[in-house]
Amino acid sequence: MRVVLLGPPGAGKGTQARRLAARWSVPQIATGDMLREAVTHGTPLGLEARRYMDAGELVPDMVIIGLVRERLAQPDGRKGFVLDGFPRTPGQAQALDQLLEAEGTPLDRVVLFEMADEEPVARLSGRLVCRNCGRNYHLTLSPPRVPGRCDVCGGGLYQRTDDEEATVRRRLAVYARDTRPLVDYYRRRGLLTTISGAGTMDAVHASLVKAIEGPR
Repeated sequence: MRVVLLGPPGAGKGTQARRLAARWSVPQIATGDMLREAVTHGTPLGLEARRYMDAGELVPDMVIIGLVRERLAQPDGRKGFVLDGFPRTPGQAQALDQLLEAEGTPLDRVVLFEMADEEPVARLSGRLVCRNCGRNYHLTLSPPRVPGRCDVCGGGLYQRTDDEEATVRRRLAVYARDTRPLVDYYRRRGLLTTISGAGTMDAVHASLVKAIEGPR
């Protein structure tokens, strides 16, 4: 399977992408994680990307496309993938199409997670991340057993700069401006399916699997 997950920040795409990747034994390719790793390690790419991420803006296309091209060229990416956080603009979508068509491996399906704006704001502004292992928590929905400490490794928890409420709202505005045009792009190509991103993790996952594996 070669699948793209679309939706606003906080829609749960990352969680669902990991479950799909495990189901199909293919990699989850999350450009946000790739960029944050570059930021953590202080690479030239990370330093360039950080100022965009902290401001809630999109990282330039040429940087993201280069990362994705390198990742898809790895052996495990050749048998399928779940793309999470890419593409985010029509230009990125066209570049991805060209890359996959050149390899004879076009996309199978694109799934859009629909949500009202206030739900992503509530989800993200309460999110906490472990500095050590990267596990996610939420202040009210899934708090750690010990406040400020990861249940798994004991690492300290923190709120990412791009999860602060003001930045989340800017990210949603950027999504509406730059990413929503992808809906029409993929609908015209007959690849788009829409599901609700609200509800429990298991309910959303069941809808997602049905949307991808069921008949078009």
